[in-house]
Amino acid sequence: MAERTGYFVVRERALPEVLLKVVEAKRLLDTEKALSVAEATERVGISRSSFYKYKDDIFRFYDNSQGTTITLTFNMDDETGLLSDVLKVIADFGANILTIHQSIPINGVASLTVSIQILETTRDVSEMIQHMEHTRGVHHVRVAAKE
Repeated sequence: MAERTGYFVVRERALPEVLLKVVEAKRLLDTEKALSVAEATERVGISRSSFYKYKDDIFRFYDNSQGTTITLTFNMDDETGLLSDVLKVIADFGANILTIHQSIPINGVASLTVSIQILETTRDVSEMIQHMEHTRGVHHVRVAAKE
């Protein structure tokens, strides 16, 4: 059977603890807070074999997104200034807005699709999405595509 190489976007809360610990061990190594794989894995509480098994297959969303285009879709209440609030979050995180498409609101809710370009200076994309999700009137933020 051929090895599958598809990608998924999964919320952190759905991941097994071992995968989260691999990401943390990689962070310790990248920031030189741990000088060896043995030290990093010991500090996070996983075996070296678990680290090596998953290290190339798990990474934070923003670690692999620089220079890419991400399309986000969500629903939002039909309120004055809400679109501006969402676009301000994107601007505050330093992403470049490429396209915006908002549907005509039905029953007080509009669908929005925004394509953004992740730049070298863009801050943490997953944190940006969280800020959008917590904006009053915004519902169901989803990553629809990553190119």
